[in-house]
Amino acid sequence: MTREKDIYKVTLLGSVGNLLLMAFKFLSGILAHSSAMIADAVHSASDFLTDIVVIVFVGLSARPKDKDHEYGHGKFETIASLLVGMALAVAAIGIVVSGASKFASWLQGGELPVPGKLALVAALVSILVKELMFQYTYAKGKKLDSSALKANAWHHRSDALSSVGAAAGITGALVLGGRWSVLDPLASIIVGAMLVKTVWDLVWPSIMELTDGSLPEETEKEIIATLLSVPGISQPHNLRTRRIGSGIAIEVHVRMDGQLTLNEAHGKASMAEKLLKGRFGDKAHIIIHMEPARHDSGAETA
Repeated sequence: MTREKDIYKVTLLGSVGNLLLMAFKFLSGILAHSSAMIADAVHSASDFLTDIVVIVFVGLSARPKDKDHEYGHGKFETIASLLVGMALAVAAIGIVVSGASKFASWLQGGELPVPGKLALVAALVSILVKELMFQYTYAKGKKLDSSALKANAWHHRSDALSSVGAAAGITGALVLGGRWSVLDPLASIIVGAMLVKTVWDLVWPSIMELTDGSLPEETEKEIIATLLSVPGISQPHNLRTRRIGSGIAIEVHVRMDGQLTLNEAHGKASMAEKLLKGRFGDKAHIIIHMEPARHDSGAETA
C-alpha cells in the first residue's frame, strides 16, 4: 500500500467515526437538554470537516512534479496541516467563549439547565472512541511521517478533552444538584486553554515550512556528519535546508581534492547523496556543489 493510500485509509476510518459520534452527540444533547453535549457535537462536526480537508490535500500532495511545481506538490500537505490547526483554533476559542458566557450568566444569578444521563453516556463514549482514534492516527502519522495525519490526530485528542469537560460538568450537575451545573462551563474553559497550546504546537511548524524555515540544528548536524563520513569530502559549508511536505531539501557546498577527475568527484558526491537519501528518504531533494579543497584553512560548517 502506498503512503497516500495508507493516509486515505486512516483518515476515512476517522471520518466515519466522527460522523457517527457527531450524530450520537447531537441526538443526546437534544434529548438530554445538554448545551455542553450539543457544543461537543459541533466539535465533532469540525473534526469531520478537517478529515475532508486532509483527504483532498493529501491527494494533491501525492501528485508527481510537473512544469508548474518542479519541487513536487508536498507543501499541499503542509497547507492541510495549517488548515486543520486553524480549525482546531476556532474550536478551542469557541469552547472558551461558550464556557465563559455560561459562567458569566451563572455569576449573575442565571440558572443553567441540568442535563440528563444520556448526555453523560454520550460524553463517556466519545472520550473512549476519540482517544482510541488519537492513538491510532498519531501512530500512523509518525510511521508515515505525515504532518497532516499528526495534526488530525490531535484534533481527535481535542475532541476527547472537550468530552472530558462535558462529562465533568454533567456529572457535577447530576450528583451535586442544578446549581453545580456551572462545573460544565468551568471545565470547558480549562480544556479550551489547553487546546490553545496544542494549536500553537501544530500551526507553528507548518508556518515555518511554508516560509522555508530551516531544519532543526540537530538534523543539520546529522547532515554534516553524513557528508564527512564519505572519504575525500571535507569542509561542508553554505548548508541550506527546508522541508517540502514529507520530504526535505538540502543544498550544500563541499570541498574535495582538486586533482580528482570529474568522474571521481562525481562518484563521491553521488555516494554522499545516496547516504543522505538513505537517512532522509528518496523524496529528499539534494544539491551538492563541489569545490577544490583549500588546505590552508580549517574545517567550516553551516
